[in-house]
Amino acid sequence: MWIPTEHEKYGVALASFRGTVPHGISLEIGDTVQILEKCEGWYRGVVLKNPNTKGIFPSNYVHLKNANVKNKGQFETVIPTEDSVITEMTSTLRDWGTMWKQLYVKNEGDLFHRLWHVMNEILDLRRQVLVGHLTLDRMKDVKQHITARLDWGNEQLGLDLVPRKEFSMVDPDEISVTELYKLMEHRHRKKEPTVPASTHHLFVQMKSLMSSNLGEELEVFFSLYDSRENRPISERFFVRLNKNGLPKSPEKTERQCTLFVDLGSSDLRRDVYITVHIIRIGRMGAGEKKNVSSVQYRRPFGCAVISIADLLTADSKDDHILKVYMCNTENEWYQIQENIIRKVNARYNLTGSNTGLAVSLQLLHGDIEQIRREYMVLFTRGVAITKKLGFSDVIMPGEMRNDLYITMERGEFEKGGKSVARNVEITVYVLDIDGQILKNYVSAGSGEPALSEFHSFVLYHNNSPRWAELLKLPIPVDMFRGSHVRFEFRHCSTKEKGEKKLFGFSFVPLMQEDGRTLPDGTHELIVHKCEENANLQDSARYLKLPFSKGNLPGSNQAVKTTKESFWITSFLCSTKLTQNGDMLDLLKWRAHPERITDSLSKLKEIDGSEIVKFLQDTLDTLFGILDESPQKYGLKVFDCLVHIINLLQDSKFQHFKPVMDTYIESHFAGALSYRDLIKVLKWYVDRIVEAEHQERIQQVLKATEYIFKYIIQSRRLFSLATGGQSEEEFRCCVHELFMSIRFFLSQESKGSSPVTQTQAVFLNTFPSVYCELLKLFSVQEVANFIRDTLGSLPAITHADCPLEAVKLQCIAKTVESHLYTNPDSRCILLPVVLHHLHMHLQEQKDLVMCARILSSMFSLIKKDSTETSVSEEIDLIVESLLGVLLRTILEITNRPQPAGTALRLQFQDVTGEFVACLLVLLRQMTDKHYQQLLEGFTNKEELRDFLLQIFTVFRILIRPEMFPKDWTVMRLVTNNVIITTVLYLSDALRKNFLNENFDYKVWDSYYYLSVIFINQPCLQLEMFSPSKKKKVLEKYGDMRVMMGCEIFSMWQNLGEHKVHFIPAMIGPFLEVTLVPQPDLRNVMIPIFHDMMDWEQRRSGSFKQVEAKLIDKLDSLMSEGRGDETYRELFNSILLKKIERETWRESGISLIATVTRLMERLLDYRDCMKVGEVDGKKIGCTVSLLNFYKTELNKEEMYIRYIHKLYDLHLKAQNYTEAAYTLLLYDELLEWSDRPLREFLNYPMQTEWQRKEYLHLTIIQNFDRGKCWENGVILCRELADQYEAYYDYRNLSKMRMMEASLYDKIMDQQRLEPEFFRVGFYGKKFPFFLRNKEFVCRGHDYERLEAFQQRMLNEFPHAIAMQHVNQPDETIFQAEAQYLQIYAVSPIPESQDVLQRDGVPDNIKSFYKVNHIWRFRYDRPFHKGTKDKENEFKSLWVERTTLTLVQSLPGISRWFEVEKRELVEMSPLENAIEVIENKNLQLRALITQCQARQMYNINPLTMCLNGVIDAAVNGGLARYQEAFFVKDYIVNHPEDGEKIGRLRELMFEQAQILEYGLAVHEKFVPQDMRPLHKKLVDQFHLMRSSLGIQDFPAYVHASPVHFTNGSPRVCRNSVPNVISPDGARVISRRSPLSYPAVNRYSSSSLSSQASNEVSNITGQSESSDEVFNMQPSPSTSSLSSTHSASPNVTSSAPSSARGSPLLSDKHKHSRENFCLSPRERPCSAIYPNPLEAPQRMLAHQIGDNSLPRSDPNISAPDKVVNPTPSSWSLDSGKEANTQFSETVGKLVCPPVPPRTPQPGSPAKNMQPLSPVTTLRSPQKSSVQSFTPSPTEYQSSGLVSNSPVLSGSYSSGISSLSRCSVSETSGTEAQPSDQMLTTSASSGSDELTRRENKTPPPYSVYERSNSRRPVPLPHSLSVPVSSDPPALPPKPHQLRPNKLEHEGKRSEQVSRPRPLPRKVSQL
Repeated sequence: MWIPTEHEKYGVALASFRGTVPHGISLEIGDTVQILEKCEGWYRGVVLKNPNTKGIFPSNYVHLKNANVKNKGQFETVIPTEDSVITEMTSTLRDWGTMWKQLYVKNEGDLFHRLWHVMNEILDLRRQVLVGHLTLDRMKDVKQHITARLDWGNEQLGLDLVPRKEFSMVDPDEISVTELYKLMEHRHRKKEPTVPASTHHLFVQMKSLMSSNLGEELEVFFSLYDSRENRPISERFFVRLNKNGLPKSPEKTERQCTLFVDLGSSDLRRDVYITVHIIRIGRMGAGEKKNVSSVQYRRPFGCAVISIADLLTADSKDDHILKVYMCNTENEWYQIQENIIRKVNARYNLTGSNTGLAVSLQLLHGDIEQIRREYMVLFTRGVAITKKLGFSDVIMPGEMRNDLYITMERGEFEKGGKSVARNVEITVYVLDIDGQILKNYVSAGSGEPALSEFHSFVLYHNNSPRWAELLKLPIPVDMFRGSHVRFEFRHCSTKEKGEKKLFGFSFVPLMQEDGRTLPDGTHELIVHKCEENANLQDSARYLKLPFSKGNLPGSNQAVKTTKESFWITSFLCSTKLTQNGDMLDLLKWRAHPERITDSLSKLKEIDGSEIVKFLQDTLDTLFGILDESPQKYGLKVFDCLVHIINLLQDSKFQHFKPVMDTYIESHFAGALSYRDLIKVLKWYVDRIVEAEHQERIQQVLKATEYIFKYIIQSRRLFSLATGGQSEEEFRCCVHELFMSIRFFLSQESKGSSPVTQTQAVFLNTFPSVYCELLKLFSVQEVANFIRDTLGSLPAITHADCPLEAVKLQCIAKTVESHLYTNPDSRCILLPVVLHHLHMHLQEQKDLVMCARILSSMFSLIKKDSTETSVSEEIDLIVESLLGVLLRTILEITNRPQPAGTALRLQFQDVTGEFVACLLVLLRQMTDKHYQQLLEGFTNKEELRDFLLQIFTVFRILIRPEMFPKDWTVMRLVTNNVIITTVLYLSDALRKNFLNENFDYKVWDSYYYLSVIFINQPCLQLEMFSPSKKKKVLEKYGDMRVMMGCEIFSMWQNLGEHKVHFIPAMIGPFLEVTLVPQPDLRNVMIPIFHDMMDWEQRRSGSFKQVEAKLIDKLDSLMSEGRGDETYRELFNSILLKKIERETWRESGISLIATVTRLMERLLDYRDCMKVGEVDGKKIGCTVSLLNFYKTELNKEEMYIRYIHKLYDLHLKAQNYTEAAYTLLLYDELLEWSDRPLREFLNYPMQTEWQRKEYLHLTIIQNFDRGKCWENGVILCRELADQYEAYYDYRNLSKMRMMEASLYDKIMDQQRLEPEFFRVGFYGKKFPFFLRNKEFVCRGHDYERLEAFQQRMLNEFPHAIAMQHVNQPDETIFQAEAQYLQIYAVSPIPESQDVLQRDGVPDNIKSFYKVNHIWRFRYDRPFHKGTKDKENEFKSLWVERTTLTLVQSLPGISRWFEVEKRELVEMSPLENAIEVIENKNLQLRALITQCQARQMYNINPLTMCLNGVIDAAVNGGLARYQEAFFVKDYIVNHPEDGEKIGRLRELMFEQAQILEYGLAVHEKFVPQDMRPLHKKLVDQFHLMRSSLGIQDFPAYVHASPVHFTNGSPRVCRNSVPNVISPDGARVISRRSPLSYPAVNRYSSSSLSSQASNEVSNITGQSESSDEVFNMQPSPSTSSLSSTHSASPNVTSSAPSSARGSPLLSDKHKHSRENFCLSPRERPCSAIYPNPLEAPQRMLAHQIGDNSLPRSDPNISAPDKVVNPTPSSWSLDSGKEANTQFSETVGKLVCPPVPPRTPQPGSPAKNMQPLSPVTTLRSPQKSSVQSFTPSPTEYQSSGLVSNSPVLSGSYSSGISSLSRCSVSETSGTEAQPSDQMLTTSASSGSDELTRRENKTPPPYSVYERSNSRRPVPLPHSLSVPVSSDPPALPPKPHQLRPNKLEHEGKRSEQVSRPRPLPRKVSQL
């Protein structure tokens, strides 16, 4: 039985559990589980990462942990009781884990590795915390480290900022919002630069001296030197080096390292240097011989200098090598460092080029304690401390120091009877009062221990030596009295003995008899002469002598004038001794009472450092004097006390304040002083108003804090001593004092008068008095003092009065004091504080201070503060500040932000603080407060203004920029407060502003706020991680749903006022419903039904609702809103709602339209997410664009998507499609001067200008897409416009552009694309593709395999179908994607151009693959019994024709199939088509060869071999067997004509072959002769097999025209039939004169014909196969050259574009149908595009043509018509008639007319009018000829000369007229055009006059025809009149033209929609 658990509530999975048992739940290691119930070793509960799924799991898989349970019962939550840092760490690491893996996927390797290290580090630290063995300090450090790492990771991953207090996460409900804001801000600003340290220290480590000539020990002295004052500013650091230049004691690091401490910021300047003086210890002369003297002397060696400023920029890790210099003369040694610094080169030089001092130097910043912590190793290892000379910038109270510094400056000595100057050495001793030498009190520098005696260095032969050597004498204070320093002077001989001979001494006592020490400064000492044996041990004898020349009495002139002197400089740095006599006089006041007044006056002149040294003694003295004679000295003592107190305000001495505090608490004994102090203080305060000079009074008021401290302490001492006597008197005095203060504070004065400044001084110090008063007065009494004092301040002050800011600072300190935290005093202080705040906020002054005060006030108010006092305070604050607070926030958020960064930051801070204060206030307000607030408004206007104000502020708070991006915690608190407040205020809205009081503005503001509240990013829980989402839902719920319900409720309350919000609120509400929250959608979608209903009532329709919905849907869904679920929900909810409405039908229509739009928009959005531009994106955009145009009629959206599609095409480099796309927009515009507004990237311009720009851009794109024919038409239209406006400059450019396009047509190569049919089957495809089939135009060089691969890449989940059958319903309904792809052949529309002889292939190739509506696919199959001997009997072809909705190319590379037609061709029709195609191919190759356009004869050889060899081996014979037998003729009587036609074709083939062999013989190379002979032999065999001994008469009568390719020959009524020998013309009838009707006719005999092989022969058409075929005797003309199996090769048609043949075993399985481009079904009627190499060949070959069939005989698409027809061309008139039917369309650009060339052989031809042209071979009488394969005359074969007959001349004239004058205005088919980018035509940019007058007629489309161009006389039609002499004005001919256009437009086969008027876009 399952029992609810009591204690086992929370656990962690120790192992993974699969959860395979019934009701089991799976666990992974580390999952946290919440346990609900238990039963026999099993638990039931939830995994916290997926709290919605409950299940069971084994209890032994879980480790239990302690946890607190909240809300026990069904909705309980568990919180582990572990350390909050551990909890946070665990959850954060889980979140990071997921994101960390994503970093790897996104290839962000750097962050991935850094985060990995940090995660490992956090895990290690977590273990340390969990083990629990850390000390408290260490635990604190570890937690600090952890939180720093967590914050770093959160920041890097873009997660939320976590507010913390002492390392633990803070619950926003537990603290005030202002406190939360401060915590967030503090964490947010953690990276701000820290305040630079004021104290610095220099670390120096001596490494070595590098020099080649050492050999002596050295002493190195480092010191800091101020070059500005030319004096050292620190002690010396002393290092001894051995003879190798290395430290003498390497094991003692303190002897090599030092720290120059307590450097101020002023010392880190350019003119402070580190100086190094080096002294050698050895012989007198550096070069002396070793044996001269054994005595060692200290001698100068060198000096080095480096500026301390260099260390600020240098890398601290590097050692510094300092150059060492030596002075030229030793006299200069004392100032060598100055010379080096000033670069006085003459006085020093380098000691050696390779001499250098290696030192390590590093600057450290911060106080010495901080340095000790940070560089602990330094101090544990040992480092010498080198102090500054004198005190540091800040003197610490506990600092003990008693150092006397003596510098031996110089001496003046006599020669002493010597011929040369002396070598003087000084020995220094310190002696005590008894004359004993004090041991170890002479220090040459830190780093080495102090000595008992010190020897100076020796300067060679110098009677005026200058040493400047600094010594430190650290003598204890108790030894100072009576001690003296003795200097002994000796001459050092350089002779062998090297003796030192004493010749004099000086001394100086350290303390004077009055107790003052030796004064600082330079002293000239007397040199007393003495001998070596003089007894100096008895100091008493010489101490009686004078020691200094300055101290000598006037009588002792003898000694004064002595020449020998010795100068020293002394400097005392002592915390105990003084050199100041006035100080000593004051301290000894009892000894000299008469000097008291004088001493008190002089106290102010004494140096502050002297006073603080003796602070306690001084204070005792002052209060002693005060106690003794208060009347006499009271004022003076008070002034001295004020002076000392203010001295401690100085930053140098501020650390002595604690010393004074300690003195007051522990040592002060003036129990009676308080009376005098109060009395004097009141006297000063009373004099403030009258006093002229306020400085003295201001000094007194600055010291108020400590004066009160003394007063209070004195009174306490008195009370203790007397048991509380005179209490009333004391209170009375204090009250009087405060009355005086209030009086002077209440004085008003303008500007910054002295009194105002004094008031400001007092207010500054006043808050510091509170704590002192509380020691003797109750909280209420003190609060009353403060209230009265602050209340006495003047209410209104001058604008620039300094009192304002100080007053607020005083209030701020008051609010921050302990006094304010006490509720009893707070209720007294609050009104006065609120009064001042209200005034300032009203004036918008000192907002920063106001924000600080408010924050402090509100930081005391927690969310759950329920005390009555708090409620009353909130009442007061709401009443006083709520309105002004809202106004302030509005003011500062709408104010332009200041430019300065610091100011802007301050501005943001203050905004945030005010917002936090408002949130606290609103959070604390209860029903009662809201009720009081709303009742407080006297009228509805006030309430309305308040509501508008608060709604506006809330909208501001929701703005993303209100808080930094990662402040989610703060945003959630804000939103919680907003929704709570809105729920309160909505009642007021309902009660006061409905029905007759309805106010649209308030309601609109309310709805606007609600909508942006729901849409704000921080509430979109779907974007959060599961853990974050869970936390938010637990704490706040889904606030969007709450607000949504409120919107719905308020909407229902509106009633008839709803109409005011239709359609305005449709967009915002739609935005809300698109939020992916099911509950919210269910609540909000029904509002649309309501809107439809109300609009239906109002206007009878809901057009507005529809229009707004559609407009808004597009913009919202393109932003990524909405999904498939929303579409379904929208549809189902609204359909359900409108079921019972009377307007149900129109409602369903609207919903269906909107739903369909959503489908397309969702598809569009999904497609656009993919990176590359592909067919899917383009197809989707086309679908949407058409939807907007056809179904929604939304012109602006239509145009927007035109441009989106255009941009896609440009990106994909589909320039032709881009041009067609932009053409859609172009067609919406007219050539008018109507102004158009700025739109998309178009500027404001006229319609004419925009249309011109579009034309140019489209032309440019057609040019780039090599679709020059279409560009020509647009050029003409633009030219017409320029001509109409007489803009000849641009007209000229346009004509040149048109000409360049013609050149490109003729000169440049164009690749013909392949076409592929693609079927998209299955429900997984986007809506616009689902279960539809399309034909796609492939890319250049793209074949079937490449195309199929591309489609599979675009649809990676699709399955390619391996057959071509139409799929069944199961495939259509499958939840998958199926692709069916195979190649199809285009069926060109423009037959006229293709059938016309002489049109170059460059032109024809365009019409073959452009403007194609229909495509064909052939599939061979066997019907009935298959004859294995002869498969042709049963070989049928299934021909599928696909018709598209638009022609290709168009606005897309693919279009949907609109119609499928299926036709079956019988075997006989098949055979006819095969032979027809082969004949065409042969003719084309022969013609090319004949015209010498074929550089390689191999193709002709191959073709002849294939046909002849196949025929011999049964090719044509198979047809004879199949169709010429009696059985077939009897069984198929209806096929009689077709059989005849087949027979004719076979004979025709024989004739062509004969002629071909004749041509072949002429051109065949020598090595191919044997093959040719073989072919001739086989041809005779073939003829005999056909039963042909000689050609019948009718064969010879039929001319087989193999002309030079000029169509003009064919125009002759009696054509010259040219035989290979060119001589005999034969006129005989032949059945071959009835060629099959062919839709292509001569075009298929063009250069491409070699590629147009029958789809039944299966012969490969690729050029490489044609050129590489080997002649084989076994090949059949009906079989593939590469196939071996006869039953496959001869069974079915196959081609490069279709499927392969069906063999027996594959009869029922079409998987093997070859869908490759090489084997596509096609026939010669619909020829293939050339393979790449062959295309090149085609362009090299000229316009070769053969006679074509009669164009007037109809040729059905499906079946070959066997009716015989002539090869001769029709007359020019008939050609013109037929051609005129197709002109006027963009699908058929005009073919330019050709003029006859002067060298034309037309003169040799018989001219004949077109009327007499024979159309039947029976009517022609031509001589017969006998072909001779051996004879050939080149003159008979005219190779390149065009031949023009009279009939042709007429024909060409009429054609010219047609093409020039009629087709010039050809219309474009608008549905086929696609749009273009905003590129202009570069350097050809057209210039046009701005002030044009519009033409006097309306011009709309491209149907406006061009002006007729006069033709040359030679090309004019005979009946027409001469052209006018001058070109007519454009408008004269326009009406006629428009009539022509009208007539022509009727003939256009496909109607085009008329363009609608475009709005001013």
